[in-house]
Amino acid sequence: MNDAYRPDDLKERNDGFKWAEAGAGVIPAWIADMDLPTAPEVIEALRRRAGGDLGYPAWLDKPNAGPLAEAFAERMAGRYGWSPDPSLVRSFNDLNQALQVLLQVWTRPGDGVAVHTPAYHPFLTTLQFMERPLHPIQAEPDGDSWRFEVPDLSGCRVLLLVNPHNPTGRVFTREELTELAELAERHDLLVISDEIHADLTFEPHRHIPFATLLPERTVTITSATKAFNLGGIRCSVAHLGHQGVRKALEAQPPFVYGSANLFGVEATVAAWRHGDAWLERTRALLDRNRHTIAARLPETFGYRIPQATYLAWLHVGRAGMAEVIEREAKVLLTDGAGFGPGGAEYVRLNFATTEPILAEILNRLARIH
Repeated sequence: MNDAYRPDDLKERNDGFKWAEAGAGVIPAWIADMDLPTAPEVIEALRRRAGGDLGYPAWLDKPNAGPLAEAFAERMAGRYGWSPDPSLVRSFNDLNQALQVLLQVWTRPGDGVAVHTPAYHPFLTTLQFMERPLHPIQAEPDGDSWRFEVPDLSGCRVLLLVNPHNPTGRVFTREELTELAELAERHDLLVISDEIHADLTFEPHRHIPFATLLPERTVTITSATKAFNLGGIRCSVAHLGHQGVRKALEAQPPFVYGSANLFGVEATVAAWRHGDAWLERTRALLDRNRHTIAARLPETFGYRIPQATYLAWLHVGRAGMAEVIEREAKVLLTDGAGFGPGGAEYVRLNFATTEPILAEILNRLARIH
C-alpha cells in the first residue's frame, strides 16, 4: 500500500467522527463527510470573523432574515431558477432538528409520514421516536437506476421527500415530482422537501426544487454542509412556504428551538456565495469516483451509478454484511438495515475521498465478494 494513503496515517490527520470510529487499519467510508479540504473561501471567512467582532450579530433577533436567508434566496434563484422569499426562511442547527421541529408543531403522534425507502436513517429514527408511523414508498431496481412505485398516501399527514435521494442517489424527474404534487394536493399533505444534496447533482440530471411545483404546501430544508463538507458547522435553513406551519412556529416561544450560530452563518454564506469554484472541482472528482466504482467493483454488488450525492448503495446479499466487511476487508461502511424497508441486504459506501483511497477501498471489497 502506498504510504500516501495509509489508513492509520490518515486517521491521525482526520480527527472527526468519521475517522474516530474506524479501528486500526480500517478505512472509513460510512458517515457522509468528505476526506477533502474545506473550500479556502470558507476558511478565510471564518478567520476574518474569528479575528473580528464576536459580539451579538445584527440579525440575532431576526431568525427569518439576515445574510443567511438572503444567501439562500440568491443561490436558489441563480442555480435553480426558484426565487424564494427570504422573509420565509428560518434557521436551524441541522436538518434533523428542522424535521423534528416541523413534525412537533404540525403533527401529532399517530399521524402518518410517507417516505421513499430505503431512507436516510436518522429521519426514520425520528419518526419512530416521535410515534409518527412510516408509510414507505419502496424503491425498486429499474435498469441502471431506481424507480419508486406510485404511493397510496391516504392516512398520511406529511410527505417527507428526500431529493436527491439518500441512499440511492436518485434525482426525481419533473414528471415524478408533478405526480407527487398532485397526490399531496389530493390528500391535503404538508411536503417537507430535504434538498441538501441538490448541489451534488451530476450531468445530465437536473435538480428541481419541489417548492417550484407546490409552493403553498412545501417546506424546503437544506444546508451547505453536504456539498461543501461542513458537517460540524451546524447550520441549516427551512423555507416555510406553508402558511399553517409558519403560524404554528410563530406561536412558539422565540428561543425554544434556537437558531444558527455566528460561525455557521459565516461559513454557509461564504460557501453559497463564493465557493462554487471549489465545488466544481470537487464534483469533478466525485464524478470520476462514481464511474470508477462501476468499472472496478464486481457486478455482484449490483451497483447503480448515482445521479447525485457521493453515496453508493451496494447490494451484499444478506443482512449483517457491514460487520463482516469491516472485520475481513477493513472497510467501514454503513449497514443498510437502518435505512428501513428494502435496506437489510445493502450497505452504503461514501466515495467522497481521494482517488488512491477509493482504489484501496475497492481492492479490499473485491477480495471478499
